Amino acid sequence: MSDSAQPRVNAALQYETMTGVVERLTYHSAESGYTVARLQRPKAKELTTIVGSFANIQPGQTLQLTGFWREHPQYGAQFQVTQYTETKPATLTGLEKYLGSGLIKGVGPVTAKRIVAHFGLDTLDVIEHQIERLVEVKGIAKKRIRMIQQAWETQKAIKEVMVFLQGHGVSTTYAVKIYKQYGGGAISTVTENPYQLAADIYGIGFLTADKIAQNLGVPNDSEFRYRAGLVHVLSEAAEDGHCYLPQAELIEQTHSQLTTDSHTPSVEVIAQIIKEMAILQELIVDNSVDEEGTGQEAEGVLCYKPTFYYTEQNLAKRLQQNLLHSQCVDLPRVQNWISRFTTSRGIELSEKQQQAVEIAAYSPLTILTGGPGCGKTFTTHTIVSLWKAMGKSIGLAAPTGRAAQRLAEMTGLEAKTLHRLLEFDPRTMSFKRDEENPLPYHAIVVDEASMLDLFLAYSLLKAVPKEAQLLLVGDIDQLPSVGAGNVLSDLIHSGRVPVVRLTQVFRQATQSAIVTAAHQINKGQFPSIELISDNPRSDCLWHGGGHQPEHGVQVVCELIEYLIPKLGFNPDSDVQLLCPMTRGVVGTRNFNQVLQQLINPPSADKVEITRGGMTLRVGDSLTRQLRFTHYPTDQRLPTGSF
Repeated sequence: MSDSAQPRVNAALQYETMTGVVERLTYHSAESGYTVARLQRPKAKELTTIVGSFANIQPGQTLQLTGFWREHPQYGAQFQVTQYTETKPATLTGLEKYLGSGLIKGVGPVTAKRIVAHFGLDTLDVIEHQIERLVEVKGIAKKRIRMIQQAWETQKAIKEVMVFLQGHGVSTTYAVKIYKQYGGGAISTVTENPYQLAADIYGIGFLTADKIAQNLGVPNDSEFRYRAGLVHVLSEAAEDGHCYLPQAELIEQTHSQLTTDSHTPSVEVIAQIIKEMAILQELIVDNSVDEEGTGQEAEGVLCYKPTFYYTEQNLAKRLQQNLLHSQCVDLPRVQNWISRFTTSRGIELSEKQQQAVEIAAYSPLTILTGGPGCGKTFTTHTIVSLWKAMGKSIGLAAPTGRAAQRLAEMTGLEAKTLHRLLEFDPRTMSFKRDEENPLPYHAIVVDEASMLDLFLAYSLLKAVPKEAQLLLVGDIDQLPSVGAGNVLSDLIHSGRVPVVRLTQVFRQATQSAIVTAAHQINKGQFPSIELISDNPRSDCLWHGGGHQPEHGVQVVCELIEYLIPKLGFNPDSDVQLLCPMTRGVVGTRNFNQVLQQLINPPSADKVEITRGGMTLRVGDSLTRQLRFTHYPTDQRLPTGSF
């Protein structure tokens, strides 16, 4: 292959090294270091496109790059840089371009030309070791020399940091992040405590920091490693939904995490470090007490990361404050309104539904829960109608856009996602609505409240005005929140919040096999589900054939191609496929490709683009919507008075 040829991508990555001069920058992010540049390689007729992370890059720099070729669907072959080092320019022209590129403050193209003309190929050695000689160049005064020297030292520090980090197995991407975080102090920080990277830099976790530490020769029994391991185990627990771990479990998991082929950590040492971290408030250690207040430990000593502990405590205090402000209402008047409302619509509330509406009339916080088909939706609709008749301003929200859309359809009022309701600001990564700037509503409904995690629940409670009412609606038998905390379930089981649990399955809902199966599963019963056939009578079908993942893909393809169209549904707009995992044959990634080929195959008239191994094509349904039942217009919120 000639030097000018641009290789195509191979199935297996083949790393190679090249050297060249940066001709120009197409794009460079000063924040992340991500760069697209054009490189002039020796004897090459065409410029090479290079892509990677660079702490500082300027035209004229001579770089030695290690990486691999990849094919961009729009821009062709590109060289993906994984490691790089800077070398000195080898020609006078290269020196002029290097110095005059803006790399060194105080030296522009004209000054660079003069310096190189005077010192020739010794220019960089003069700047490095005899910078005072720059006064020999016309137009350079001593004040300017000091500016050039300072800029040169900065560039030298960047180079030293990058060489040091890459020499210890740190990728260019992480090396750039480390330099951006610590600047010239990066080497000393990483050398002293490489585990600090896991705390300070997004994307570097304990495992990456541990590898860096091993390359630096940090011993496995380092106290820094033990401390970082404890925090890592708590973070992993948070990923699984836990706000804390019992100390015994934390020690056990940390012991397992820190064990290597050459080192077995001491359980006693781990326990001692927990005590020391607790004194420094790096961990919060809490002695839990049982609900009866006997002083006997329930789960023993509990260990929290500080943010989780204080958020949990503050959420509990906020809930207690909200429970102190019950509304004064005329209950017979409320009951009379409910009677008129239901009679006018020809419906009848169950005893529990009636109770929920009455409680919501005066309670500052009400929880409405129950399984599918038990009337949560219409009960919520009735409560909102009551609040509107009472003249209250009402805010409606849900954790997801789909749930908010359903809430809006049901009530006829605008509903928002919780992040939109609380006015999330991506610049500060915080909510604008809080105790200083509360929500402008007298009453607030949050649907699908089982999705509330600890931090979102606390943000919501902070923004609820003291005199406002809050209705949480959700089914605790559904999956809990993605984030840490099981807020709705904990509130229900606390016994401190008014809870109405709807259990009666209404006649219309019992006609759905989906609802029936859900309740059977909740009761621990094996559901009776109709097998898939060409003439199904049920809305819930079961395919029992095949035990291999490939069989599952085949079944889905058959349903999409044959059964679903035969039943009168459009596979492109009426179908949503749920997967329990991301990777694997039956994961979302593979199924997205399979469904794309079935529903929206490639053609000459469809533009497509590939990013990260995924092809997006015009006509793709990136979000597949579920079909919702709309309330008739005569069941929208009433305009009559309370």
